[in-house]
Amino acid sequence: MSRCLPQRWSGKGVPCKRKSVQRSVLTMVPAWLWLLCFSIPQAVLEAQLAELSVEVPENYGGNFPLYLMKLLLPREGAEGHIVLSGDSGKAAEGPFAMDPDSGFLLVTRALDREEQAEYQLQVTLETEDGRVLWGPQPVLVHVKDENDQVPHFSQAIYRAQLSQGTRPGIPFLFLEASDQDEPGTANSDFRFHILSQAPAQPFPDMFQLEPRLGALALSPKGSTSLDYTLEGHYQLLVQVKDMGDQASGHQATATVEVSIVESTWVPLEPIHLAENLRVLYPHHIAQVHWSGSDVHYHLESHPLGPFDVDAEGNLYVTRELDREAQAEYLLQVRAWNSRGEDYAAPLELHVLVMDENDNPPVCPPRGPTVSIPEFSPPGTEVTRLSAEDADAPSSPNSHIVYQLLSPEPEDGVERRAFQVETTSGSVTLGGLPLRAGQDILLLVLAMDLAGAEGGLSSTCEVEVTVTDINDHAPEFTTSQIGPISLPEDVEPGTLVATLTATDADLEPAFRLMDFAIERGDTEKTFGLDWEPDSGHVQLRLCKNLSYEAAPSHEVVVVVRSVAELLGPGPGSGATATVTVLVERVIPPPKLDQDSYEASVPISAPAGSLLLTVQPSDPMSRPLRFSLVNDSEGWLCIEKISGEVRTAQFLQGAQPGDIYTVFVEAQDADEPRLSTSAPLVIHFLKAPPAPALTPAPVPSRYLCTPRQDHGVIVSGPSEDSDLASGHSPYSFALGPNPTVQRDWRLQTLNGSHAYLTLALHWVEPREYIVPVVVSHNAQMWQLRVQVIVCRCNVEGQCMRKVGRMKGMPTKLSAVGILVGTLAAIGNGGWALPVWVRAMNGWNHSLQINTFVPMVPPALKKEAPNSLSHYAPAPLIIVIVIIIDNSIYRYMIVH
Repeated sequence: MSRCLPQRWSGKGVPCKRKSVQRSVLTMVPAWLWLLCFSIPQAVLEAQLAELSVEVPENYGGNFPLYLMKLLLPREGAEGHIVLSGDSGKAAEGPFAMDPDSGFLLVTRALDREEQAEYQLQVTLETEDGRVLWGPQPVLVHVKDENDQVPHFSQAIYRAQLSQGTRPGIPFLFLEASDQDEPGTANSDFRFHILSQAPAQPFPDMFQLEPRLGALALSPKGSTSLDYTLEGHYQLLVQVKDMGDQASGHQATATVEVSIVESTWVPLEPIHLAENLRVLYPHHIAQVHWSGSDVHYHLESHPLGPFDVDAEGNLYVTRELDREAQAEYLLQVRAWNSRGEDYAAPLELHVLVMDENDNPPVCPPRGPTVSIPEFSPPGTEVTRLSAEDADAPSSPNSHIVYQLLSPEPEDGVERRAFQVETTSGSVTLGGLPLRAGQDILLLVLAMDLAGAEGGLSSTCEVEVTVTDINDHAPEFTTSQIGPISLPEDVEPGTLVATLTATDADLEPAFRLMDFAIERGDTEKTFGLDWEPDSGHVQLRLCKNLSYEAAPSHEVVVVVRSVAELLGPGPGSGATATVTVLVERVIPPPKLDQDSYEASVPISAPAGSLLLTVQPSDPMSRPLRFSLVNDSEGWLCIEKISGEVRTAQFLQGAQPGDIYTVFVEAQDADEPRLSTSAPLVIHFLKAPPAPALTPAPVPSRYLCTPRQDHGVIVSGPSEDSDLASGHSPYSFALGPNPTVQRDWRLQTLNGSHAYLTLALHWVEPREYIVPVVVSHNAQMWQLRVQVIVCRCNVEGQCMRKVGRMKGMPTKLSAVGILVGTLAAIGNGGWALPVWVRAMNGWNHSLQINTFVPMVPPALKKEAPNSLSHYAPAPLIIVIVIIIDNSIYRYMIVH
């Protein structure tokens, strides 16, 4: 090899020269240095900046420089130079350097750990201009300690005062020693020993020294045999040595002088302290003293109290005491060494707190309300007060008496509601009666010092409520209800009436009521329903009513209290009467069929009869019929007879179509009673039949207001089938709704019908009434001309005569009058004639002749005779109006 390995201390021997080639030098390099140089992989360049550590022995005695460790510099390191500095870039101090060729860190001289124990270095690779190519690499150099320091005591002579009575093993003096070697190593591990004791009386081992801590204490023999009167002074020679329990090591000695004194640690008498003491605090109460040296006093209070002790052993109370909070304290005073160990048993001091009357009586907490039943006898105990006083028991300060404040007591026991026994606090009832529901607040004064002057007091409160007893019977708010009307078909369970009862008692349990039906319901037709805590009872129907069986009921309901009645004069149960009237129920109308069907050709003329709707019972009440849902208006129904006819020609109907309407039937007297049934119309193909032939009918006359007269309508006279005995004619009004409303047509026989007015009053004028006549397969429509005119008091209709030609004159009126008189004078019969010329006719003259209609009842008697209709005498009045002039003529015949 061209260069020598670095010099390195091996623990003994001399390192080789750097340029020597002797093989023996290689054997002197320690193995750990080889591992340090060659065991670090070159590939871990990124971890080189982590802090490196190396250890150097203190006081190294080999050759220098001493190579410490090789740094792994980068390959391009030849471009720069190595710079060694202290921590944070400061210039390196001390004997350290870098070998630029090998990259080794080396030390140039011996190191002293006591001078500096560690060195913090940094290594960098820099260019000439100061640019850092690599690093900084931190390196920590630790100087390994060598036992080169001698221990020494903190004092050459120690002096201590030892009190007789000190416990054995309790240190009274602590020896201290030190050296400058590294702490925590064997170099600074001390052991203490007693080398000699003078005098050695009564025993040579009166003391013991803890080897590691240097704590000096009495031995068990010394504690029991120590007597200051015999031996008052001891001198000890003590030693300290390093290197622990090893035989080798450095050592030093010191002298300990111990003076024995009499013990002053004696018990104290109890201390009496007044509560609420007004003094300056902290207040001195006693003092203790430990005659030995190095003492620390410690105070403990049981229970914890306001007490303290100072370094001189003076005891203090730090604030006022309260006997009611704590009447007695036990204080323990301890004499401790510096480690908190008792030199002797603690001293006990009893502190007694003296009482003063500083607490008023305390009333018991305001409890629940006291309940007293009404009518309770005098002397009944309401409650018993027991106030407490926190002052000393059995002393005047806690002697309590009681006095009633409210309600204010009145003279005489019989006038007091309450009274209080002075010493026991018992509250009892007086002679004044109480009412139920009263809430009374009792105020009772509790006084200590037996009520003497200067005592303290408190006011106690007691809530008293006077409870109710069941001394009132329930009563109904009303004793008569009704009459109540119920239809006989009302369903069972229906509410008939609600009765209300009240109870004057206050307690809810006493207001519970029981209801029953006392009489008037032998058939159990009615029942009662009520809630247990309610004063309302419902009378309900339990069975069906029957008007025939009982048209009325008088139900008597009784109410009684559930709880037993108490107190003076309880009443019996109260009653209420409910009157029920049963209403007869008329059953709704019923038709002879549930549904109806009819077939009609689509060519049927208006007024064709389809069917007749009838009640199921012919003897039932009269009905009134109507149609519902006749959207096309094709049908109509006769209101009374129930005949269903076509109302018009069936325009738009097709063969095979079905048309449904509803027939509604109402009770004539009770329209609310009704029923209905569907009517289904089937349209058929029109049969071949001759067309309807209108036939004129001569004019007829009727009176308005309506009289018992009508117009006879007959079938065509040229029909030969009727004469030969074939089927009769059928008559029907035309489909016009107005015609159906204003006129009535009644068949008289197979060939005639009777036409009358349906309304009481119609406007006087000429009417054309269509009447459909059918016979076999033929139909005719007759146009019946009816003149409706006013009627006189005799029910006679006045007829208009035709207009006279020419202007009427006075002469013509006189001529008419004379002619009339002449006719009467000849004894002949004359018709009553009215001649009237109206102003609105422009002076024209018309004569209206009214011929009375023949009543149907008289037609059969003398249809061709009119003479017996003339009244006797006959009075004829003629009125002629010409040019607004009125001429009246009266003729009596």
